[in-house]
Amino acid sequence: MIDLGLSKIAIIGVVALIVIGPEKLPKAARMAGTLYGRAQRYLHEVKSEVSREIELDELRNLQKEVQETAQSIKDSVENTIARNIDDVDAAWRDLPSSSAPAATMSDLERKARDFRRKKLVRNSAVPGWYKQRHGGKAHIMSGAARVKKFRPRSSSTSSFF
Repeated sequence: MIDLGLSKIAIIGVVALIVIGPEKLPKAARMAGTLYGRAQRYLHEVKSEVSREIELDELRNLQKEVQETAQSIKDSVENTIARNIDDVDAAWRDLPSSSAPAATMSDLERKARDFRRKKLVRNSAVPGWYKQRHGGKAHIMSGAARVKKFRPRSSSTSSFF
């Protein structure tokens, strides 16, 4: 800010002592310090505001660049997709028509019907009494529970003997 050396500050202090007088010098020094602090805070606020504006400008420029890049990428992707769709349509139109797809369709319908029927049989609810009578599983058992259930029984109850 202002370049004041030690000799200049001493000269200013002597002049202030002569002009103001020794009884009012502490009050004047306190007021000068307060004003100097306010000036420093004001300069700091101005600097931070300027730097904030510069950062906002940089961010706006970056945002514009990103939007332009995204738009160009979007356009190129849309063009590529449109070109691929046109290629697929052209290839689809070039296929020879025959009665084979009709047979394939009936096979697909039959397979779908069989799948639905088998899935219904797999997932249908079987009554508990039927499972109990015919040995079906009533609930899912974990591996540890299965090991415990089918572990051979020992004659002693304690593991120390």
